[in-house]
Amino acid sequence: MDNSLTLVSHELCPYVQRAAITMMEKGLPFERLDIDLAHKPDWFLRLAPLAKTPVLLAGDRAIFESAVICEYLEDTAGPPLYPTDPLERAQQRSLVELASAILANIAGLYSATNGELFTEKATALRSQFETMESTLEAQPYFNGEAFGMVDAAFATAFRYFDVFDTIGEFGILQQLPKLQRWRAWLAARDSVARAVTADYPALLLDFLRRRDSHLAGLIPYQSAGTPSKDGAPA
Repeated sequence: MDNSLTLVSHELCPYVQRAAITMMEKGLPFERLDIDLAHKPDWFLRLAPLAKTPVLLAGDRAIFESAVICEYLEDTAGPPLYPTDPLERAQQRSLVELASAILANIAGLYSATNGELFTEKATALRSQFETMESTLEAQPYFNGEAFGMVDAAFATAFRYFDVFDTIGEFGILQQLPKLQRWRAWLAARDSVARAVTADYPALLLDFLRRRDSHLAGLIPYQSAGTPSKDGAPA
C-alpha cells in the first residue's frame, strides 16, 4: 500500500502553509509540488473540483480543502493539535474558522482598488484581531506550551504582516500586546518558518506590487526581482 504524502501547493497560498505546518508538527514526511495557478494543469483540475490549493495526495487518493486535509491528518497521525474535550475542540475549530475569515479579509485588503475599500477591510481586520486579543490567555502558544491547530491557522495570517509592515502602518495589529507576543513566538517556530521558502517575502511583495490595487500604489518602486507565479495566494 502506498502511504506517501504529496502536498500540491502554490508558493504563496496560506492554506497550503497551514497543511504543511500540520504535517511537520506531526513529523510526517511529505513531498511538496508547487503548481502555477494561472495555468492549472489538467491533472490538477481532475483532482481538485474547486480548482484551489492545497490538495493532499495520500498514495493514489486525493483530499482537497485545507480544513478537510488538516482533519484527516489529525485523525490519522499524532501528536494531536486539538484538545480531546469535545467542547474545547469545537471552540478551537471555531477560532480556526475565524483565522480563515481573517485571511479572506486580508485578500480583500490587498485587492481593494481604492482607499475607502482598503480602510473598510483594515477596520474589519482590526475588529477580528481585537477578538483574538481578548481570547488569548496562555503563552507562548494558544494552549500554553503545546503548539496546536489554532496556532497553525493564525501563523499563516500573521506572516502577511511581516511584509505589510515594510509598506506602511495601517493600525491593524498595533496596541495588541498579547497578539504581538503570540505572533513573535509563532514566527520563531520551526514548522512555521519552514512552511515557506526563504524568498517568500520577496515573492509576496512582487505579487502585491503587480496588482491593480490601493496597496500596490503604496509600495515604493524597485526592481521586482524574480517574478512569482501568478495566482492569488489566498
